[in-house]
Amino acid sequence: MMESQRKEPVKMAMEMLGGPTKASNVLGVSNGAVHLWIKLGRISDIDKARQVAELTGIELSQLRTLS
Repeated sequence: MMESQRKEPVKMAMEMLGGPTKASNVLGVSNGAVHLWIKLGRISDIDKARQVAELTGIELSQLRTLS
């Protein structure tokens, strides 16, 4: 899978939450953490990944996988 495709679920989730700044406020994390998740294409914190999945409807596995 191309790198840009891998990042799409996390990037899309953050956009659904209103962008990185609003997402960081909703999730109780730093803006830098959100930007790191987008850059890496995954949310490494399982609790935050579950929270994002619940808020956005995006599958947890799509937010956690590095493939």
